[in-house]
Amino acid sequence: MNDCVLVKSYPYPPVNQKEILRYSGCKNSTDELCLLIEKCTSESCNKLVFKVCYREFNITVENDVVDFGFMKVPSSDLCKNLCKCNKAIVFCATVGIELDRLIKKYERIAPSKAIMLHAFGSERVEALCDAFCDDIKAEYDNFNINCCTRFSPGYGDFDIKFQKDIFRALEISKNIGVSLNKNLFMTPSKSVTAIIGLKEK
Repeated sequence: MNDCVLVKSYPYPPVNQKEILRYSGCKNSTDELCLLIEKCTSESCNKLVFKVCYREFNITVENDVVDFGFMKVPSSDLCKNLCKCNKAIVFCATVGIELDRLIKKYERIAPSKAIMLHAFGSERVEALCDAFCDDIKAEYDNFNINCCTRFSPGYGDFDIKFQKDIFRALEISKNIGVSLNKNLFMTPSKSVTAIIGLKEK
């Protein structure tokens, strides 16, 4: 087990316009929407950071409970995801606070742009999570270990309240500047916590 929290920074991932449209709720692309996405991308690209903090933990999965050492999670859905795993990576990813500030600015003067920036931010943090998961998969493949699909608090019956334990275990506020309020919302808003199960091939 890795005894310390690690922090990684990533370069700007390629932008997926289809995913941005999906997050915005737009079914079809138009020239106007593509132009709006380009404007959002251009204005925010130099304001984003792509940071992840993470740690490997030994786990046990038994009787619909996953024991991470720092928390015990009763969740049949998480147990299914982590079936046959004895280790897991717990991580938090964020694209930083500047995008939230842009969104707040445009909510007052250009609501449609604010909506698209929200969608853009969701696509950006998911792209970051994908890049991180690809790195973990490549790293552990060298040790003949498979990685499960990432699973986040709030999915299925994995209670969102376990965000508190994850934040304490990873010292997320200290390491990458993400905070958690009493309602369990993260700031910056375009941040994700998740778990990646590890099992032998």
